[in-house]
Amino acid sequence: MTASPIGPGPVLVVSAHAADFVWRAGGAIALSASRGQQVHVLCLTFGEKGESQGLWKQPGMTLDRVKEARRDEAGRAAKVLGADIEFLDVGDYPLRATDELYDSVVTTIRRVNPAVIITHPAKDPYNLDHSLTHEIVLRSRMVAQAAGHDRDSQPIGAPNVLQFEPHQPEQCGFVPNLLLDISPVFERKVEAMRIMGAQGHLVAYYTDLGVRRGVQAVRNGGAKSISHAEAYQRVFPVVGDELL
Repeated sequence: MTASPIGPGPVLVVSAHAADFVWRAGGAIALSASRGQQVHVLCLTFGEKGESQGLWKQPGMTLDRVKEARRDEAGRAAKVLGADIEFLDVGDYPLRATDELYDSVVTTIRRVNPAVIITHPAKDPYNLDHSLTHEIVLRSRMVAQAAGHDRDSQPIGAPNVLQFEPHQPEQCGFVPNLLLDISPVFERKVEAMRIMGAQGHLVAYYTDLGVRRGVQAVRNGGAKSISHAEAYQRVFPVVGDELL
């Protein structure tokens, strides 16, 4: 494992719900943006039904008000991290993989033409919206590569896909092979996490996780100056001309 950057070029982060990208990939987003890379976040849903506990505790709350609050939180968090953000609002709990959703994701992938895509891991028994998002991303990447799909837009190449760390990695078969040093931007990630008031209870958890992954990064050969890291698992092999 290394503390290597995730690579040059645009970064696309596909998030099932409006907060997932902040907790799991906020450091990678801020790090990439700080290096001048375009970062685009695509939220399939607002997480309005299943991931807005704090909002639903408020008297008189409605679905539209929850969506608006989540849009506001996620938008402000993305701005802090340095990313553009897009919402598809296709509904959560459950997320459904419709033809329209696939078309939207493929269109975004071709438009952004990312060097790397970051999304959920393939397995998450606690949240099947997350697992389905992984499948949607891989199928959409495949279609976006097809020369015969939508001749009015250009096929993409072969962007790598990184799976960010799920909330309970042991139950998800998550085995990281990239520990990303996010020490220089960790305070920016914390600032973004604190904006997500609907799930404010997660700030402490992901702050602590960043410290633990930072310790592991140092133990796996990273610089002793690393204080915080994020863990990722690659879907496809990395091509190079050196043994690293």
